[in-house]
Amino acid sequence: MSLRSRFALAFAAVGAVVAVTVGALSYLAASDSVFAEVDRTLRSTTVALTRGMEKRQEETPAAPAGQSPGRDPDTRTPAPFPGLDLPAPGGEAAPQPVLQAVGRDGTPIRLSGPLAKLPVSDAARALAASGEAGQSDTTEIDAGGHSYRLLTTALGESRGALQVAVQVDQTRQVLAGMARQIAAVSLAVMLVAAAAGRLLAGRVTRRLARLAEVAEEVSTDGRVTHYATEPVDGRDEVGRLSASFSTMLGRMVAAREAQERLVHDAAHELRTPLTSLLANATVLHRVGELSPDSRDRLLDDVRHETRELGHLVDELVELALAGGREETEESVDLAEVARRAARRVYRRSGRLVHVDADGSVVRGRPQGLERAVGNLLENAAKFDADGDEPIEVRIRRGAVTVHDRGPGITADDTRRVFDRFYRADSARGLPGSGLGLAIVHDVAEAHGGSVSAGARPGGGASVGFTVSRSRLLPASRPPTDAVAAD
Repeated sequence: MSLRSRFALAFAAVGAVVAVTVGALSYLAASDSVFAEVDRTLRSTTVALTRGMEKRQEETPAAPAGQSPGRDPDTRTPAPFPGLDLPAPGGEAAPQPVLQAVGRDGTPIRLSGPLAKLPVSDAARALAASGEAGQSDTTEIDAGGHSYRLLTTALGESRGALQVAVQVDQTRQVLAGMARQIAAVSLAVMLVAAAAGRLLAGRVTRRLARLAEVAEEVSTDGRVTHYATEPVDGRDEVGRLSASFSTMLGRMVAAREAQERLVHDAAHELRTPLTSLLANATVLHRVGELSPDSRDRLLDDVRHETRELGHLVDELVELALAGGREETEESVDLAEVARRAARRVYRRSGRLVHVDADGSVVRGRPQGLERAVGNLLENAAKFDADGDEPIEVRIRRGAVTVHDRGPGITADDTRRVFDRFYRADSARGLPGSGLGLAIVHDVAEAHGGSVSAGARPGGGASVGFTVSRSRLLPASRPPTDAVAAD
């Protein structure tokens, strides 16, 4: 069953429960009110009849023993409080109440009404024989093909009881019609709720259905290039889910494109050292024919190509893992990061590094930031290998810039130095794979920042990266000057 159908059924069920509950409560309230009015009419009639009997007893001599005092079969006592059983204007006459006395021995005595007599139950006999004055019992009976509501009231002092009954067929019909109307309204409410639920579910699930289609497409062939740019409407939970899913797909597309680009670039870059090693390996088959100098040059070339290949593989692995590695973010002192990277560069190259930091503390990934600073310093040491002046690191408000005094960088190269495997003309003869600055770019992008490259005033290059200002934390120290050395 689809989600849309489930929504429709849920709305229909809720509507049905609400309609039935309200209808049942309304029916019970109406029924109680109607029969309360009928009972009030019965009590009023009983009171009037009792007063009439008492008045006649005062005016009539005592009756012989064994006979009930003062009874008039033709007495008509109209209901003083007309109820729902009375006809509308122009309708049929309302049924007359049935009046009956019950002797203390349980003998019924007809007083008036369309029935010859009313049935006397055990409860009525008990009231007539020993009931206290005013004690009563209400019940419903069937007599003469009609339904009656019967009120039996004890006269007290073993004087018997009075019974008053009124026909309630019309009342039952009114209540039955009300029940049918409530059932029809409940059914209509249920159908309207189901239709509204299906319509609303269609609007809500339309975007979910689209998400499901895209997810199925991704799971089938792993390629999605069109959904990430589709506009997403709505600010509700489904809209937010659609926007998040769209962003996720966009990142998946970008990651897949970056992965494919990395594979193609890596294949291209690996082909050169592998070709060289293959050629050298072919020459090694004739190593006995080579002069000692040629053999030494060949072995040096093999070692050099092997080192370069190993370095390239290491950087490829590092670059591939950089985006997927989950590193916990924490407070990072950029000055301390720069000093650790400077000490490592000094051990490898013997170059001093001058750190000028303002005490910037950022929220970030310490290993990634240290790797980025280290790559900048190693790149500067490589291009300024013959320099005597320290390499300068300047840190201001989350921006890290490394200054060297090497050959500098051209305007054309500034736009491409952070591309993977790109190497400027001046770097063709230097070791490296062209991935160091690409890693710097990825680290900066992961921290919401950017990269920059340009010429240093006075000669050399200035290359660096920034961290998003939103990641800056309150500085813990004033600006410091330090030279890293072992």
